Amino acid sequence: MHKKILLLGSGELGKELVIALKRLGQTVVAVDNYPGAPAMQVADDFEVINMLNGTQLDAIVAKHQPDLIVPEIEAIRTEQFYVYEEQHIQVVPSAKAANFTMNRKLIRDLASKELGLQTARYFYATTFIEFTKAVAAIGLPCVVKPLMSSSGKGQSVLKNLEYQQQVWDYAIANSRGDIQEVIIEEFIAFDSEITLLTITQKNGPTLFCPPIGHRQERGDYQESWQPAAINEEYLEDARNMAEKVTAALTGAGIWGVEFFLTNKGVYFSELSPRPHDTGMVTLAGTQNLSQFELHARAILGLPIPAIQLERFGASAVILANKTADIFTITGLEKALEQTKTDVRIFGKPTIRPYRRMAVALVYDNKNTDITQLRKKAKIAADNIVVE
Repeated sequence: MHKKILLLGSGELGKELVIALKRLGQTVVAVDNYPGAPAMQVADDFEVINMLNGTQLDAIVAKHQPDLIVPEIEAIRTEQFYVYEEQHIQVVPSAKAANFTMNRKLIRDLASKELGLQTARYFYATTFIEFTKAVAAIGLPCVVKPLMSSSGKGQSVLKNLEYQQQVWDYAIANSRGDIQEVIIEEFIAFDSEITLLTITQKNGPTLFCPPIGHRQERGDYQESWQPAAINEEYLEDARNMAEKVTAALTGAGIWGVEFFLTNKGVYFSELSPRPHDTGMVTLAGTQNLSQFELHARAILGLPIPAIQLERFGASAVILANKTADIFTITGLEKALEQTKTDVRIFGKPTIRPYRRMAVALVYDNKNTDITQLRKKAKIAADNIVVE
């Protein structure tokens, strides 16, 4: 049971996945478009390429001859994955899943039109004129996102028609890859939102982690907690939807499936075929296996007998607020004075505004007040400063 794994994308999620894979005796080559990326620091080897360049991507696949290719970001020439599958290389979770979920258009049409899942109303636009027509049809407020982006980049809530041009320009400027198209969505007045980590297996049933609550700013996760409060009927609906969409996309691995909880039921929002940023709360030991350990087992075909909630936990991110090549991170000692607290410093080599640099993790026994845990995580995060 020894595999060579090519990890495409080497941020903080990739770093934790590499650690989980190394503990299972695997060889990992970490790839990203800049040197010194977090996952490169713990992998066996690394490559620096433009993953949107098909020629460069083909070259490193030919060079390393991996058993598995594990994409961890959106900006990849994912159509190449079909070729790699024909070469009998396992793409995680599958070439179809990677292609569909890297593009909001494909995944939204699959969920809404083919599978009939409840989603917000939406339109697409490739020009500003199409955009204004879509806004008029959806009404205000509405949510505007690039078809390809990550960490909330390019996402806005349009509340005033005076800002249409600004919102359009922001979405297009932050589009990843070569797709210059946006999705305009109905604004859902949700009570809360959750991530349902869903695990599909090669030789076992689909499993679900306890739901994770999260809060976003600028479309990017700021804090998460597990378990999230949700009634059983809504949880069952979310599980059914997650199982439908992951089965349609095929493959084994962990999926971060996002839902809005409203007084009209559960709405499917988005899906990622890999460990989810909100799932970093599982590093607080909330489950018997973290999301990274679950992903590692699933992609290797190892058994996962059960997922158990061990304790309650919360996470809060630490962000940079400037652009710099030289910086320090201070306050770790102060943050760790709190009991049942941990911190992960990601090791990114440079900073820029709103770049996620670390995460604070807190935990306590089951039935602890989640609100108090969230406050405790925020206190720990606020003690850490990127200077």
